[in-house]
Amino acid sequence: MSEDEDERKSEDRKATVWEHLLELSRRLRAILYSIFLITVAFMVIPGDPSVFLNPSLLLTSYKPLVVEVLDVIRAQILPGNVVLIGGELTSGIELYLIISVFFGVIFSTPVIAYEIYKYIDPALYPHEKGMIYPFTISFIGLFVGGALFGYFFLVKIMIEALVPFIYWVGAQPIIYVMDFYQLVLITVTLTGLSFTFPAVYVLLVRAGFTNTASLTRNRRYIYVILFIITALITPDGGPIADVILFVPIVVMMEIAIFIARRYERERLEEEMKNWPTCPYCGAKIPPDEVFCPKCGRSLQ
Repeated sequence: MSEDEDERKSEDRKATVWEHLLELSRRLRAILYSIFLITVAFMVIPGDPSVFLNPSLLLTSYKPLVVEVLDVIRAQILPGNVVLIGGELTSGIELYLIISVFFGVIFSTPVIAYEIYKYIDPALYPHEKGMIYPFTISFIGLFVGGALFGYFFLVKIMIEALVPFIYWVGAQPIIYVMDFYQLVLITVTLTGLSFTFPAVYVLLVRAGFTNTASLTRNRRYIYVILFIITALITPDGGPIADVILFVPIVVMMEIAIFIARRYERERLEEEMKNWPTCPYCGAKIPPDEVFCPKCGRSLQ
């Protein structure tokens, strides 16, 4: 079969714009259905499974799953000397809906990732597909690690560092319930995302969009920018919280540089297979070089 015939068949197999839109709408519906169903599950399913064994408890002990989650967050994060108040009559229902949707999105992440991958999969080359799996695994792992770090460590430090200032100005530590849970969820989410910087950086290096030399050459400026980002993520935690978040990000970025250099060496070794060989010393010569980098002799 000729090359022209192969190209014609390849063109015939290409989907039309309308088919792409239909495929996109189908993927988006699957994502929205997943978020909706999980959100409703958090809003409706009892947090205590024992009520299914004794239906009479539904009238006296029924608490939706999202309420049980809020109880856990409050017990683990909120200091004992801090009191939560509603502030507004609608605060309860607003928080109930926001937290349910938040967990609906979080627990739909596998579905979201799968639908996105299946949509872009036909357009990926084999070597690009080889980047997707390690990136996805490392991204999820770093996000979860960052979220746990933010939840069990950073948020507590932020709150405990701020409460004494309330006493110092002659007030009592009474916090709006919406402010408290928003602080927890936003900090945990942004901390998780900030921990994924190394995975994104390694992916960019592997794809050829950047290189490790540019980062190491401008390391001091990039780390200043990262510190500013951590300060924005922890606006209420003071410099201590900023440093606590900044240090692990720097450590992970240095590890990411080390890993990215390995990929650069592998790519260079692959490219060198097609480089010409010096007729005098047998060394590999980069394209467009006039002199051998090893023996220094002219190749012309």
